[in-house]
Amino acid sequence: MKIPPSDRGTIMEGTAFILLTQGIHGISYGLVLFLAASGLSMIFGLMDILNLSHAYLFMLAAYFAFSIAQVTNFWVALLLAPLAIACIGMLLERYLIKPVHPFGHTPELVLTLGIGMVLLEVVKSIWGTTMLTVMPPESLQGFIPIGYLKYPVYRIFIIVFTIIILCGLHQLFRRTRFGTIVRAATVNSDMVSALGINVPRIYTLFFGFGTWLAGLAGVVVAPLLSVHPGLADQVGLDAFVVVVLGGLGSLWGAFVASILIGLLNTYGIQLIPTVAPLITFSLMVLVLTVKPTGLFGDRQ
Repeated sequence: MKIPPSDRGTIMEGTAFILLTQGIHGISYGLVLFLAASGLSMIFGLMDILNLSHAYLFMLAAYFAFSIAQVTNFWVALLLAPLAIACIGMLLERYLIKPVHPFGHTPELVLTLGIGMVLLEVVKSIWGTTMLTVMPPESLQGFIPIGYLKYPVYRIFIIVFTIIILCGLHQLFRRTRFGTIVRAATVNSDMVSALGINVPRIYTLFFGFGTWLAGLAGVVVAPLLSVHPGLADQVGLDAFVVVVLGGLGSLWGAFVASILIGLLNTYGIQLIPTVAPLITFSLMVLVLTVKPTGLFGDRQ
């Protein structure tokens, strides 16, 4: 049976519309992954700390956003929830992670995984296991026309917001004294200490900054996905793949890998849903086979 030319044109336009929509979906999800993974990548790559509780702090931020938004609004939640997560992160680093760090990665893995399990049970005991909804502010609701496409304003906000954060991170680590000290401390902490700088305090602040980024991601993702205890596994696993794929400690590597994973997830679910979960791991295996340090990682 032949399809009339007019119908073929309509089908092609519909296919292009779907592909374009899914592409923007993939970019917005990928940028959420970047927010979640960038802090994890920096903590792994610069502090050499394997923090498996990072995804659970991300999940906790989403719950904080829900509770704060119930009392105030989304913008207050976007301000306060990441700060609360950063404070929790600094306390964890100072009193739990730092004492075991000299003994190697195995104690860190066990400890941070245990911290994550505790956070998960705390979330279940306070908020329960039902899915919760965080509504975006009225200014970010509705749709915006992009050519023939009407796209959700909130997803556009995610894209713009994350790009601003990326530019801010680049400026922070390349143009500020704090960024210079952090980079120097990761190369030769003894020399930095000899200059009168409190390196342990810098490490604690940096760890808190990394968890602050996880808090930002948790708040931003709350209106996009339902808030539930499985959120840590849902996004955390993809964020871990991003860290490994992009290269430990590489900010731009995390950015590129996040976009790739976001697009692969979105198009995979749309086109080949039965094997979509395998695509990201297949890409990770392929890249690590060719370049074990990841796309932008440097061999130490």
